[in-house]
Amino acid sequence: MAKSLLVSIWINEELTYLMQGYYWYDLVGNLGVFLILLAYFMMQLNKISSSSLNFSLLNFVGAFMILVSLYFDFNLSAFIIEFFWLLISGIGIAKYFWANTQGRST
Repeated sequence: MAKSLLVSIWINEELTYLMQGYYWYDLVGNLGVFLILLAYFMMQLNKISSSSLNFSLLNFVGAFMILVSLYFDFNLSAFIIEFFWLLISGIGIAKYFWANTQGRST
């Protein structure tokens, strides 16, 4: 019983140490990275097209989530790449809707 209690205390201390300094915005940023990697992985498997709305949305939301995390823990290089990733993905989204609007009006 005492050994079991000591093991659980040790595990709790280790988890506390590992999670020290990991905040909600770190999780948001990591989820953003996951979305961007998911979009690229799905494109490589031919599950989505690089010109599809889903591809641009995954990249846009992922970049936005990373920018949220950078607001709290700033890094200039990461901010620059994610800002342009967001911008380029936004252009892809706008291009998708513009093409669909043009297709309907003719």
